Amino acid sequence: MPGGYGHPVCRRLMIMVPLLLVLLLALILFGAGFAVKVLWWVAIAVLVLWLIGFVARPGNSSGRWYRW
Repeated sequence: MPGGYGHPVCRRLMIMVPLLLVLLLALILFGAGFAVKVLWWVAIAVLVLWLIGFVARPGNSSGRWYRW
């Protein structure tokens, strides 16, 4: 029976498709984890810059170092 599940191509596809899906999921999760880690470092850098600007504000102004 050439089109059945016993055909070697179908058996190979039934093994490869779930394996590829698991590998794709692992790749997506790894990429998301890396992006989240980078975003944490960016958030820490922005916080440090904000704190430096808050502490080192000019004395003759209204106390705000930003123009919002």
